[in-house]
Amino acid sequence: MKLFQIEEPDGSPVDPDAPGAAIGIDVTGSQAEVAVAIGGNAAVLNDRDGFEVDLTVPVSSAALPEWQLLLERARLRAERGLARPVTHAVVVADPAAFERIQSGAAEADLVLLRTVTLDELPAAEKRALAAALLAEDLAPSPRA
Repeated sequence: MKLFQIEEPDGSPVDPDAPGAAIGIDVTGSQAEVAVAIGGNAAVLNDRDGFEVDLTVPVSSAALPEWQLLLERARLRAERGLARPVTHAVVVADPAAFERIQSGAAEADLVLLRTVTLDELPAAEKRALAAALLAEDLAPSPRA
């Protein structure tokens, strides 16, 4: 049996303490949308066939575990699509749900960079994409 070592392209190991990707999540509809921005270009993330994740948005007064589950599933969709850890997010939501979203994010091990309302985003842009662009701007640097 032969053994071989797999290394990162530059030969150095991945820093487990480095921040992961930052995503945008829109929870203003009946289904949440997840997006990521890299270099100022944003794209909505979708599930692969056979690996669908239910992103049904709970009512704003729903219990904390429902919001936690939604945010965990949104993170899962992003991590599968990006093939890397996701640690930060900007969430677009109704202000009535802000407190539950903040608590749910903490329980889901997702650092909430900011929660925004619909009127804080450009009207011409898709909300998840605008949130992803904001998340990219607010995210800590991988070298920080």
